[in-house]
Amino acid sequence: MITAPNLSRLDWLQHGFGQRSSDYPSFITTLRQVHSSLVVEAKGIGGDRIADGDALVTGPEGPLVGVRTADCVPILLADRRTHATAAIHAGWRGTAENIVAATVTDMAGRFGTVPADVVAAVGPSIGACCYEVGPEVVHRFETWVPDMEQTQEPRKVNLRAINELQLRNVGVADIWVSADCTFCSPGYYSFRRERDEAGRMLSFVGRKNMGRSMPSGA
Repeated sequence: MITAPNLSRLDWLQHGFGQRSSDYPSFITTLRQVHSSLVVEAKGIGGDRIADGDALVTGPEGPLVGVRTADCVPILLADRRTHATAAIHAGWRGTAENIVAATVTDMAGRFGTVPADVVAAVGPSIGACCYEVGPEVVHRFETWVPDMEQTQEPRKVNLRAINELQLRNVGVADIWVSADCTFCSPGYYSFRRERDEAGRMLSFVGRKNMGRSMPSGA
């Protein structure tokens, strides 16, 4: 299990970015991920795949929230003042639709979150070393990488870096970014490497004592 140094400094918080062999807390609330910028609030005891969407937010008394990935970018947010938290699944479509900004804005509206109070961690995902896409996808990122505007050939895209930039643009400053590429490392599931045989990792965040241990592969 990978943890982010900045989130680890919050003594009220538990979090993790799963690997192929990780064990997870139970009772992690998740979504039916649809590669969107939809943000959903998790309330009460939560549940598995509670709604369509790709970002889950919850208040200080809410459940653990998590997302499943196997190359897409998992992003965890924690408000150090209000103790609201969020888990985000940012594939290329969600990144192109600026799902991180949508999530921070949603937290502000629901919980009074101020971006300067948000601690963010961008977890392991496919890296720019291995993520090549066609020009029709490349052009979706022109807003954040202007030199992509004239691209007519496939290019390698750094989704983690774009999400970090989007977080900074919305006012989040305390950001940790993993250097691990899920395609390069056999310790992670990778859809590009394993296709339909790929499992999924869970990344989760929430207040401590909100879940019990469960085996990997959930």
